[in-house]
Amino acid sequence: MRYRTIGTDPATRREVSVLSLGAMLFGSATDEATSYAILDRYVEAGGTFIDTSDNYAFWVDGGQGGQSEELLGRWRRSRGVGTEIVIATKLGARPLAPGTSYLDNAEGLSAKVIRESAERSRDRLGMDRLDLLYAHIEDRTVPLQETVEGFAELVTEGTVGLLGASNHRAWRVERARALAAAAGLPGYEVLQYHRSYLPNRTDLVSELDPDGEPGGVGGDLLSYLRAEPELTLVAYSPLLKGAFTRADKPLSAAYDLPSAPRRLAALRDVAGQCGATVNQVVLAWLLGGELPSIPLVGASSVAQLEESLAAVDLELTAEQRHRLDTTW
Repeated sequence: MRYRTIGTDPATRREVSVLSLGAMLFGSATDEATSYAILDRYVEAGGTFIDTSDNYAFWVDGGQGGQSEELLGRWRRSRGVGTEIVIATKLGARPLAPGTSYLDNAEGLSAKVIRESAERSRDRLGMDRLDLLYAHIEDRTVPLQETVEGFAELVTEGTVGLLGASNHRAWRVERARALAAAAGLPGYEVLQYHRSYLPNRTDLVSELDPDGEPGGVGGDLLSYLRAEPELTLVAYSPLLKGAFTRADKPLSAAYDLPSAPRRLAALRDVAGQCGATVNQVVLAWLLGGELPSIPLVGASSVAQLEESLAAVDLELTAEQRHRLDTTW
C-alpha cells in the first residue's frame, strides 16, 4: 500500500492510504459477515481510509440510513480499531422521514443540523472525533456563512478533524472556503466527486438541478484543483458500478459522449499491455495522473476488493498514460 497526506494543519492533517474503501452498502445490501471480511482484508493490506455517510443506505429499506455507520461502529469495537484508521462520513443528505428522499426532504446544512447530525454519527461510529466530515450536498436554503461557521465550530471544539465537501458546484466550494479564510476559520480541504476515466456529462438537468449535475468532475473543478494544489480530490464510483467489465451493466446515458468508444478501446489496449484488468488500469490512471485522485472503491466481496488493491502497484508507462490522456 502507498500513502499520502490529506489536510495542511498539523493538528488535523492525516496520512491515509491512496485507495479508499467505500462502506455505503455495509450493513444493508452487504451482510455483516461479508462486510467484516472486506474490512478486515482492506486493513490487512494496509488500507486506512474508509468512507461512509449518515444516510447510507436509506434507499435499501426505505428508512433514513445509518446502517453503514452502525456496522462500522460494531466492527471497530470488535476489532479494537482506534485512530490508525481514518473514517470519513457525510451529513446533509439524510432524509428527514422514513420513506422520503434527500432530493426533496433532506436534513440540510443548518448549524443545528450540523451539530446534531455529527453527534449522532459519532455515537453510531463509536468515535470521540470524526476524522473527516463532508457536507454531502448543497443546501441553498441556509446562508453559506452559517454552514461554514457550523462546521468550523466542531473543528474548534475538537469533535471533528478535517472538513470536506461533496457534490457541490466549484463556485460554492470556493465561496465557502473564502468565507472561512476571511474569518480565520477551518474550511473544506477534501473534495469528493465522481470521477472515472470516462468523463460524465455535466449538462444533464432536471427540475431539482436546473444548473446541471454537480456531482461529476468537470472542467471548472479540474481548473480549480490545479489552482489549489493543497486540496485533495477523492473520486467516488471510479469503476462505474461494474460497467467497464460487466455486460449486464451497460453504461448509462451520463457517459453518452462521442469519445466513449475510443476511450474504452484505449483502456482495453493498455490493460492488455499491462496484463491487468480494465478496472485496474482505471484506478492506476486516477492514482498517478497530473491531478492525482484517491479512488474510492466499493466492494461486495473480498475478490472484488483484491482486484482494486492490486491496482495500487500498477505503474503505467509514460507512453500508456499519454495514450489514455490524449484519446478523445
